Parts: sequence; structure tokens; C-alpha cells
Amino acid sequence: MKIGLLGAGHLGKIHLKCLLATTCWNVVGFYDPDDKNAESAIKQYNVTRFDNLDDLLAAVDAVDIVTPTTYHYELAQKALEAGKHVFVEKPVTQTVEEGRRLLELAQKTGLKVQVGHVERFNPAFTALGGMALSPMFIESHRLSAFQPRGTEVSVILDLMIHDLDLVLHLVPSTVTHVSASGVAVLSHTPDIANVRVEFANGCVANLTASRISLKQMRKMRLFQRDHYLSLDFLEKNAQIVRLYDEDDATRPPDDQLMEFETQAGKKWLQLSMPESEPVNAIQRELETFHDAITNDTDPVVTLNDGFRALELAHQILEEIARRQELANIKI
Repeated sequence: MKIGLLGAGHLGKIHLKCLLATTCWNVVGFYDPDDKNAESAIKQYNVTRFDNLDDLLAAVDAVDIVTPTTYHYELAQKALEAGKHVFVEKPVTQTVEEGRRLLELAQKTGLKVQVGHVERFNPAFTALGGMALSPMFIESHRLSAFQPRGTEVSVILDLMIHDLDLVLHLVPSTVTHVSASGVAVLSHTPDIANVRVEFANGCVANLTASRISLKQMRKMRLFQRDHYLSLDFLEKNAQIVRLYDEDDATRPPDDQLMEFETQAGKKWLQLSMPESEPVNAIQRELETFHDAITNDTDPVVTLNDGFRALELAHQILEEIARRQELANIKI
């Protein structure tokens, strides 16, 4: 199946490398009006540059959009109208209205659209497999050092949106309340933010994202009845702590457990570190995009998933702006 890349910047070249490493995609070429990006891509990967977007669309079955967010909607719209399947990096579009229009267009065309929420493919997350999850408290920290690249959007849309997608995927309930605080330190949009998201089923998610930290961190912790789960997306591993009651028929042998007393009686604790196959997460998501087209199934990360994360991200940005406006009024 033929695919073309739209955008050959830093992340675009990573996507290009991953596409070339797959056995399912035939990379026809790429489109990027920036000569510096284009020359670098040609030098590194010896791929064809298309000077005209329409010519590229005519030559492919699908496109991989890895441009700045401001161009996502325009390019995805053109691709869908040309009858091409679309993979688009996160955030899916710049505005919620663009996201709605893209949803309508995708539904009308019946073409596949997958959004690049890559942490769904991280071994730390896939290690959970088919485990029954019903978290009631979620805490995440996503911290990175400042990089000028990507600051055209806030830290909410740049980094936290990964965790918003994961939380919305993990919690089968509607958002009832959002509180948020953010500060623009080195750019014109929030560079650090803390958010509390409450759900109708009682679950609460407390999320922190920063792009002005001295160290990197990408961790998420989940708490539910008799379970504690710790996911490290940088180290690509997961730890699961499970408590068993004395009369639990599913309890493993005692030599695999730690016994201790609680106010509710005797409990047994098991610590496990489930293994997951090492994988290039970007390459894997591009392979599953191909699978969705070939098998006519829903992508792992649907356009609706991307839209829900985008919608919540903008709700958070509105709350941060409201809080800042109140602070300015009080001053």
C-alpha cells in the first residue's frame, strides 16, 4: 500500500524512517515546502520530494501528516476529499471546530483516520494487556526540558494531551469538572500546568505537565480497588501491586506473596512487572494504521479519540485563561 509523508521536519523524518522500516508500507515520497527540511530528508533517506501536494495525493493510498498543528486540518481535509486514508499526528487539529469538521468529513467519506497518540503503543501501557482496569484516582507527571521546537502550542497541547488521551481511554465515564492552573514562563503559552479532571463515576485524575524542567519524567500511577499500577513511559515498564483477601480463590501460592495485617484483616500483596515486547512505538502505530485499512477495522486511536483529547485540552486552556483573568482583575 502506497503512502506519502506530509512534513519532513524533525518528527517527520522520524516517521519517514519508521515507514521505511515497515514491510507493509511503500513510501512513494514526501511533500514539504521547506527546502532545508526537504534537502535533509532526501540526503538521509533518498526519497522523492513532491513539489505539488496534489501530485503526491494522486500517487498514494494514504498520507502521514507530521506538520505543525496549524496545518493539520487543511492537509487532512484535502487528503480525505481526494479519497485518501489519513494518519495525523497529535493534536489532531488546532481548534475544536476544525476537529468537528474533520469528524464530519471522515464520517461522510468512510475513510480511515488514525491520530498519533503514540503512548498507547508504549510497552509500559501495552504490558497491561487485557487486564481489567477501573481506576478511581490517576496521577501523571510528564516533564521535559525546554525546546524552542513545538512552542507554537501550549504545554497542554504539546505534552499533556498524551496523558489526556490515556485517561479518557482508561476511564469509561464523562468529564464533570475541570480545574487547572498554568504559567507561561519562556513562551507565550503555558509552559507548565497542573490539572484536576473529575468524572461522573467518581474517578479523579491529577495531571502535571512541564516543558521547563531540568529532568525528564513520563510517569502515570493508577489506583483502584485492591490494585496500584505504576507506568514509566520513559523506561517502558510497568509495575503492578495487587492485594488479595484471605478467602480469594484467585490468590497465587503464598511463596509469591507478602503477608501483612490491616484493619480489614489479613491481606496478601503481590508485586509483578509484566513483560511487553520491545517495540518502536511510532513504527507500530503506523503498522496498525495499515492493518485498520486492510482489515476495515477501527484504528487503535480513532479520530474520535483524538477529538475527545483535543476537546478536553481546550477546556483546560479555557480554565487556565479564566483563572488568569480573575487574578488580573483582583490585582
